[in-house]
Amino acid sequence: QVQLVESGGGLVQAVGSLRLSCAASGRTFRAYAMGWLRQAPGKEREFVAGISSHGGTTYYADYVKGRFTVSRENAKKTVYLQMNSLKPEDTNVYYCAATTGIATRSATYAYWGQGPQVAVSA
Repeated sequence: QVQLVESGGGLVQAVGSLRLSCAASGRTFRAYAMGWLRQAPGKEREFVAGISSHGGTTYYADYVKGRFTVSRENAKKTVYLQMNSLKPEDTNVYYCAATTGIATRSATYAYWGQGPQVAVSA
């Protein structure tokens, strides 16, 4: 089992940057692929970015490709989401999540963090 705790959310102006961190507890972190997903009020949760268990493969939703970067440090049991060139439409609650294989569907993720708010002002 994995417990996930995120940090780094907040308010930023458009074209600014934020970095989210997600710290995991449990001995099996390196066995999980990790993802970042987001959800706005009244909308379905959507995939943002994912990274394989060893960190060698990353994948992104089209709407963040070229602006966001996902990375991980297995020795620190931490995954990151670097968000650059932020837009007001990036305003969401962002969740990190763990799954046993590469996945873009939120239903395939077994473990979730609490979801910090990211707000981007115009």
